[in-house]
Amino acid sequence: MSGLSGVSPVVTYLTSLKDESKTAAQYAETDATVTNDVSNFEKDAVKITSASDLMKNYKALAVVLGAYGLGSLQNSTALVKDLLTQDPTSSTSVAAKSGNSAWVAFAKAFSVWSESGSSSSTTSPFADQSTVDSIVSKYEEKSYETSLENSTSTSGVGNALYFTRTMTSATTLNDIMADPTLLKVVETVSGYNPTQFGVLDYDEQKRLLEKTVKLSDFSSAEKIQNYAERYLTTLQFDPQTVTKSATLLSLYGSDGSSDPILTLFGATATGTSLISSLFG
Repeated sequence: MSGLSGVSPVVTYLTSLKDESKTAAQYAETDATVTNDVSNFEKDAVKITSASDLMKNYKALAVVLGAYGLGSLQNSTALVKDLLTQDPTSSTSVAAKSGNSAWVAFAKAFSVWSESGSSSSTTSPFADQSTVDSIVSKYEEKSYETSLENSTSTSGVGNALYFTRTMTSATTLNDIMADPTLLKVVETVSGYNPTQFGVLDYDEQKRLLEKTVKLSDFSSAEKIQNYAERYLTTLQFDPQTVTKSATLLSLYGSDGSSDPILTLFGATATGTSLISSLFG
């Protein structure tokens, strides 16, 4: 999927943002794989009346998980089963204990299976055509965003669109860090290279992001859009290309360069060594 020829990623983003669902639907009609996935899902949905039915239908599950931004869980069958069958309002459920807003939203969408314990088609989320239509629309949007991200001419646009429509339900830094795409956007805007940043363990990543990420930046749709535009602008000036293996030393600016990233540790004075900034 190529972008608008000669048009900047920010303009492509803003153009797509005006009516992404319509643009995504048009894209889906041109992609044989997406068209086939949607067609099969719409055909099978009425026959899926339980969590077990859904998990046995690999293609339908892929569409559903993709629609909720959880495609990476496709092969985590035990986790998916828990999300589909446990009451998300229970403090002991996996969704509740995770604190992951995306997992909670997914579990709530299918909570009827945990509440009723019935396999009747009338209790299936797919008994409501509007639910099927919503899943299809979200899946098409995610597929469209992925196609943009896979194109060198629009790299970053897909992430920006996903960030814009998903950040409205992410309320904590943990929510952001639990989603690879959201995390990549905030890492980039914060001035970190995602590949190198990934070398750090979770606690260290969180400690650094707490210094740079302000949740107030996501308190309105307008602010979220502005943040997405900052992400795309940053990529224009600093494309994310990996020319050598990422290491802890390269992340901290100790690879022989003349400009170590001492600000990672709050050290900005000229001549301050990395060691003294860490332990001084």
